Amino acid sequence: MKHFISIKDFTREDVELILKRALKFKESRLYEGKLKGKTIITLFFENSTRTRTSFEIAAKNMGGEVINIDHNQSSLKKGETDYDTIINLSAMRPDAFVIRHYHSGYPFFLSHFTNIPIINAGDGTNEHPSQAILDALTMLQAKGRLNNLNVCIIGDISNSRVAKSHMWMARLFDWNLSFFGPKTMLPKAEWLDNVKIEKSLNEALSNKDFIILLRIQLERKSGQSIPSLKEYSKFFGINEKNMPDSFIMHPGPVNRNVELSSSLLDSDGNILITRQVENGVFARMAIFEYCLF
Repeated sequence: MKHFISIKDFTREDVELILKRALKFKESRLYEGKLKGKTIITLFFENSTRTRTSFEIAAKNMGGEVINIDHNQSSLKKGETDYDTIINLSAMRPDAFVIRHYHSGYPFFLSHFTNIPIINAGDGTNEHPSQAILDALTMLQAKGRLNNLNVCIIGDISNSRVAKSHMWMARLFDWNLSFFGPKTMLPKAEWLDNVKIEKSLNEALSNKDFIILLRIQLERKSGQSIPSLKEYSKFFGINEKNMPDSFIMHPGPVNRNVELSSSLLDSDGNILITRQVENGVFARMAIFEYCLF
C-alpha cells in the first residue's frame, strides 16, 4: 500500500517507473482488467472537471468501480468529523481514495487514519502531484527527455499547487526552473529554492523548452491582486505577437485571451494543452497501479 500525496515523497526512479507504465498504457491495452474487483472512492470538496473525470475514466478503463461521494450530501453536513468520515469509509474496505480539498495538507492529515491508499487530487495551494506526473509525461513525449529542461511557470505562482509540485519535480530532473508574474502573485523569497524570478516577459519567454501558464484563480480572490484581466493579458499573456519557440502548457481551465490568446489556444503546433488532458488518463492509470500493486 502506498499513498500518493506529494512529489517530494518520490525518488527520480519512482517517477520514471510511473511514467514508463503510463507510456506503456498509452501504447497498448495492458491496463484492461487491472482494477477488476476493486473499488475507488472519490471525494472532491472543490469543483473539478478535468481531474475528477480523468481519475474516473482511468479507474473505469482499468475495470474498477468508482463511487463518488458528494460532500454536500454526506454525513459531514450532519456534523461528522473528517476523521470519523475516513474511518467509516475505510471500514467498508474500498481499495483507494481520490481526494481533493480546499485545505492544504488535508490528504496528508487523513492518511494518518487509514491504511487505504489516499491519492491527492489537489490540496488547497499546496500540491497537485498527479498534474505534475501528466505534465512530465507530456514533456517527455514532446522533447524526448526530462533531464536539464529549461522551464518557466507564468502566472499566479503563490496560489498555485501546480507550481509547487513542479518545484519538487525540478529537483528530481535538474530543471532550470523559473517563475514570472505580477509581484503581488509571486511567492516569498524563503518559499523559493534554486528557482529564478524572471525580470520581464521577454526574459521569461526566452530560451525555454516549456512555458507553463497558470490561470488567475478568481475563486481564491487572486483577481484582486491585479488591476484587471485586460491589464494582466497585456503584460503577462501570450499571443501571436510574442509567441515563443517553446512548448506551451496549461493545467486548465484556461481563461481565453488572458493567459493565452484564443486563436493560439485553438491552434496546433507547440500548444500541448489538449495533449496534457489526454495524457492525464494514462498518467492516472499508472498512479492507480503504483499505489495498489
